[in-house]
Amino acid sequence: MNVNRRDMLQLLALGGLGLSTFRPNMAFASIENDVIEPPRLKPGDVIGLVSPAGIIRSRDKLKIIEETLEALDLKLHVDEHAMDRWGYLAGKDEVRAEAINQMFRNPEVDAILTFIGGWGCARLLPYLDYEMIQKHPKIIMGFSDVTALLLAIYAKTGMVTFHGPSGRSGWNTFTVDYVKRLLFDAEAITYKNPDNIGDNLTQVKDRVQTITPGKIRGRLVGGNLSVLTALVGSDYLPDWQDHILFIEDVGEGIYRIDRMMTQLKLAGVLDQIVGFVFGKCTDCDADSGYSSFTLEEVLEDHIKPLGIPAFRGSMIGHIKNKFTIPLGVEAEIDADLGSIRLLEPAVM
Repeated sequence: MNVNRRDMLQLLALGGLGLSTFRPNMAFASIENDVIEPPRLKPGDVIGLVSPAGIIRSRDKLKIIEETLEALDLKLHVDEHAMDRWGYLAGKDEVRAEAINQMFRNPEVDAILTFIGGWGCARLLPYLDYEMIQKHPKIIMGFSDVTALLLAIYAKTGMVTFHGPSGRSGWNTFTVDYVKRLLFDAEAITYKNPDNIGDNLTQVKDRVQTITPGKIRGRLVGGNLSVLTALVGSDYLPDWQDHILFIEDVGEGIYRIDRMMTQLKLAGVLDQIVGFVFGKCTDCDADSGYSSFTLEEVLEDHIKPLGIPAFRGSMIGHIKNKFTIPLGVEAEIDADLGSIRLLEPAVM
């Protein structure tokens, strides 16, 4: 009899515990108390803005961010070196890292927002004061290259971090709704793509596709695929055991997605996770010709043999309307419905 990993997890759990107490991610029971939820946002809170990677090229962009936060009844505190420049980076590595350290250390700053991604966050990881950050938990949010910071801080401190809009993102109604529900209201959100068929007879945009059916529970972890794979082999990634991996990317050819998924396989990452969600691959090659694989084929080739619940198409990534997803929070995914359900609040 062929038994895949998901079936084996269920058989073991059912055999020893009974159906009513089955928890596919039981391995997390011993570390639940080590996960740190930062304080929620409140009206009047001060948001520290840092530039950990790309350059801020005009003060008007800072003004737009300030007005955006004011609309959320928040105040902006800009790092004094935010507009520094060193080549294509927003200042020297040590200076950019110390800006993040200072924001965590500063009692007048309640949460931290990154300006933009690009490249450069991984260069900061050796200079962050993880022990201090653990003692001063705060929301830190961004996406794209900021994935390096989110993963490293979660891995080193156990603090929940947030894959969501950066300062330069479009803060539209869809995006802001998830920010408010997650970070202000401390809601245990169920994420599901919007049902909007428009003038069509069926839904065309933002569809989800099941790779492998089923439900599973585990702690969410992930971010940008390119950035994540670039950290493989370093000391700045979490223990993947019993996690649900979510990934997204932008501007990558299908063969490069295949190469990065292969790297995760060879590094043993895919063999440890219990669930998988692929968000959006914006401006990736949908079809490079008759001889090319499609993204669908690449994901099915790498993920389907794992036998774990998996789906693609979630509103995560370099897109206009985006979910804010917490790293480190226990969740349940339903690959048939294409949903992610938080089982606990992400903030206190």
